[in-house]
Amino acid sequence: MKIMKEQDNKYKWYILTLVVLTNMFTVAIPSMGMAVLSDEISRDLNLNLVQVGIVWGMGALLGVFASLLGGAIGDKFGAKRVLVVSVLLAGLFGMLRGFAFDFTSMTVIVILLGAAIPFVTTNGIKTAGVWFPPHQLGLANGLISMGMALGFLIGAQFSATTFSPLLGGWRNVLLLYGLIGALFSIPWFFTRTPFEAVRSTDSPHLMRKTLQHVASLKNVWLLGFTLFGVSGAIQGMLGYLPLYLRGLGWPPAYADGALSAFHTISMICVMPIALWSDRLGSRKGLLLTGASIVALGSGLLGFVSGGLIWAAVLFSGFVRDAFMAIFMTMVFETEGVDRDCAGTALGFVMAISGMGTVLAPPLGNSLAVLWPAAPFVFWSALAVFGAICLSMVKQAQAFPAAELTVNI
Repeated sequence: MKIMKEQDNKYKWYILTLVVLTNMFTVAIPSMGMAVLSDEISRDLNLNLVQVGIVWGMGALLGVFASLLGGAIGDKFGAKRVLVVSVLLAGLFGMLRGFAFDFTSMTVIVILLGAAIPFVTTNGIKTAGVWFPPHQLGLANGLISMGMALGFLIGAQFSATTFSPLLGGWRNVLLLYGLIGALFSIPWFFTRTPFEAVRSTDSPHLMRKTLQHVASLKNVWLLGFTLFGVSGAIQGMLGYLPLYLRGLGWPPAYADGALSAFHTISMICVMPIALWSDRLGSRKGLLLTGASIVALGSGLLGFVSGGLIWAAVLFSGFVRDAFMAIFMTMVFETEGVDRDCAGTALGFVMAISGMGTVLAPPLGNSLAVLWPAAPFVFWSALAVFGAICLSMVKQAQAFPAAELTVNI
């Protein structure tokens, strides 16, 4: 038994590395690549500003339902099985974006991709939660978020200015991203489960009853609306920022560089803040601070100019991925959420959040007719709404490490 525990202790770092790399290459890099390639894509497909916002936000349309199903199906049939299939589909749908020929075809493909992505992210986070004890969840989720930040940085920095000219245009960039992402389904197929995990041929709770249980938890709803506001604000801001800066006359490299700076500062700060949350014992306070910073930073973008834009971008960016790392850990620690329904709870929260990421970009972009910076004010108000919902969440203690009866 001691040897088995030692093997699990080593193997969990391999699993975490695989989760990090999968999220980087299947989700983060292709996602942020679309943001900086949007100018090139809009010219090629004759898209207006609102249509660009729709394409950017519609990825979360089916994701609203997929997040809910992804967590519940992962709880019932095992996260590994779901990851093998969903990673492959996410890569293939990502490749299909390179074949889009107009607004409708691109929107349909992005919606299909958005249906696969939540299965990847939700079950990846759940897998880390299975392998790592509660006192290391902040560390594990911090590393996952740091990997996402690095992926966002690579996608923002190199997709338009380096990869597109090198590969012959945005279509080939998206084709390559999708192929690389799909290949990560292979190592997932060969992963194993922890020795101490109890494998069951059937979930201890029916999916419907598990969902009913999760839906009855007030704190889960509040956490969902928290992420609705904060994630929606960030999604809208990141999609619009490169176009906004180009409209101000910034060179493309500088406009994309602002987005890269956002992700760079986020990547640098995620681990110290996430580890601090493990030691502090109160994740809610850090999350409230983070939501307030996102609100203030995005709001400032609506009123500042010149070098102060860089300051506002960096200010709003340094808490982004740390917020997500701490937030996911807090979902696992919510009262009433045990390991058997953790995936369902996470999926429930992500489903509510998905509505924000669907609505925020096109609604915000449509306000640009008032003045170009008006969308940032709207997204700032959305983040304030998220902070208000978070303030009403009851802080709970982490669930015991002994609760390890899972189906992965």
